[in-house]
Amino acid sequence: MTEEQKKGLQTWYYWTAHNEEFFRNLAKSSNGEIDLLSLVDARPDSELISGDSHHLQRDERFEEIGVVNDPSCRAAKKPDQYGLWLDVCDKDSESAGVMGMRKFDNPDFDAEDWNIEAYYQNPAKVEPPYRLGLSCGICHIAFNPNRPPADPEHPKWDNIASALGNQYIKEGGLFGNKIPDEDFRKQVINLQPRGTSDTSRIANDNIDNPNAINAIFNLDARLGVAEDEEMNDGKIEAVPHILKDGADSVGVALASLRVYVNIGMCSDYWLSLHDPVEGRRPQKPFEIKKAKADCEGWQQTEARMANAEEFLKTLKPFHLKDAPGGDTYLTQDESVLNRGKVLFADTCATCHSSKQPGNEVIGEDRVQWFRDSVLASNFLEDNFLSTDKRYPVTEIGTNAARALGTNATKGHIWDEFSSQTYKDLPSPGRLTLENPFNENKSIRFKVPDGGVGYYRVPSLISIWSSAPFFHNNELGTFTNDPSVAGRMEAFDDAVGKLLWPENRDGKIKRTDRDSTLTLHQPDGGDLEVNVPAGTPVKLLANLDRSEVPRILRRKLSRAPLVAAALERVVNKVPDRFLVPVLLKLNQAPDFIEDHGHYFGTDLPDDDKFALIEFLKTL
Repeated sequence: MTEEQKKGLQTWYYWTAHNEEFFRNLAKSSNGEIDLLSLVDARPDSELISGDSHHLQRDERFEEIGVVNDPSCRAAKKPDQYGLWLDVCDKDSESAGVMGMRKFDNPDFDAEDWNIEAYYQNPAKVEPPYRLGLSCGICHIAFNPNRPPADPEHPKWDNIASALGNQYIKEGGLFGNKIPDEDFRKQVINLQPRGTSDTSRIANDNIDNPNAINAIFNLDARLGVAEDEEMNDGKIEAVPHILKDGADSVGVALASLRVYVNIGMCSDYWLSLHDPVEGRRPQKPFEIKKAKADCEGWQQTEARMANAEEFLKTLKPFHLKDAPGGDTYLTQDESVLNRGKVLFADTCATCHSSKQPGNEVIGEDRVQWFRDSVLASNFLEDNFLSTDKRYPVTEIGTNAARALGTNATKGHIWDEFSSQTYKDLPSPGRLTLENPFNENKSIRFKVPDGGVGYYRVPSLISIWSSAPFFHNNELGTFTNDPSVAGRMEAFDDAVGKLLWPENRDGKIKRTDRDSTLTLHQPDGGDLEVNVPAGTPVKLLANLDRSEVPRILRRKLSRAPLVAAALERVVNKVPDRFLVPVLLKLNQAPDFIEDHGHYFGTDLPDDDKFALIEFLKTL
């Protein structure tokens, strides 16, 4: 590596942009419901504080919450001087024992006043000795598919991949591990698929829309297909589309800086612009000019972005043929593989290749161009396997929730991080959606203007290693097994459901027990709504809480009546008032998680199997 690339690696793995202050404040404001220090305090059950419950041990972390343990650390055999059972990390004193989680001295800590029992009883009032922050690595560092760990709880450095995207992480286990199970919020995060991040939970757009964590490969090839867009200052620049909906469209550096803000950089300013958790008041745009002038974290992080980009450009795909036993999953029949290549050219390459013909190549010539391209021996070299273009969700047909996220639209928190081209996008039209409350009456939903309603094309690089599929990781079975066999089991199930949609589960996320949703009133006080087991979480999670009308508040405030009405809804007995109002106020009333993307589903079975053989080689 060059010196610049090494510095970029250090930024990717270790730099938190001072967000440890944000996460400490989050622990205080949530009264310990979101507390990273408690999460890594691996005290044994014999050392529990009065009233506390089991703490995750180092050798339970992957199984329970999917994080990657730092190979340089080991489990504590005794408490430290403060009574905390933190991993021992001799080579890196700032490691918290988990890749991407960093530990810093707390400047507000007073050793004379420290009492660990008091801290666990009231974490908002007692300052701990450490603050914990997160780097990009917390989500993106994962296990190397070509060198999987013998034991996922005890990996070695050789097993680590820098930016594959951790498809096993359970975000709710990180942010909300102490929220009670009977709280509706816990029901929502428990149903969030592994390997996803709901990047609009904070700042909250009141849409349940977790999305798969991006892998980063062939960055140069991705930049090569960047298209011209109008920036907010009127300039025209070629920019890639970073987020699933293509909203981050102002260049790699600014898009990366936005992620740092989203995980707590410049938090004093950022939090003043929105209601971070409840989303009850209108958002205001985060002003880049102000951050540049006033936020030290921004200034320091911006200076690191060029080197970070140089590091990310070094990351290359993982191929199944290079994995232990990988050849046993690959066909040895060249005719089958070549048939799969032709089918990919005819069915997939228009979207899933960064190697594209000129606009002048049309008709049969265009068909032949793609076939020649895919059959060429160098097709996969420096190929992003995506055009990075946006397409209407009405055309792609997958669950619309992520495409309907509003945070990058005009006047919202990320306004300055989306291009004017994005904000000028017209509505892609109306969606006809399945109604889980009345199967005889579909939901008709008009997608708003102003940017929402689109998905960028995902890359298919190393797709054999990354199932389940779709932007929400909802297509296919989650195995929680990073071995080659475990990845291929997940791939086989997901690709089978991709091409044979009749085998899909028709997933609807429903609560597994009675729970309580607390709605904070604009005039003060709380409104508690009893939510019966079996309720589709998107019925309430996608409700714009700032727009709930008084008549609905009065209806909801009559707790026994609303509980009975919701129970009728759950049992598909339509409520003449409640269901229409809740659906009307729902910002993304798409309840089926694994529908859509029916391209290639009409191929004969033998062709589908041949296409699958080629997909394994990507």
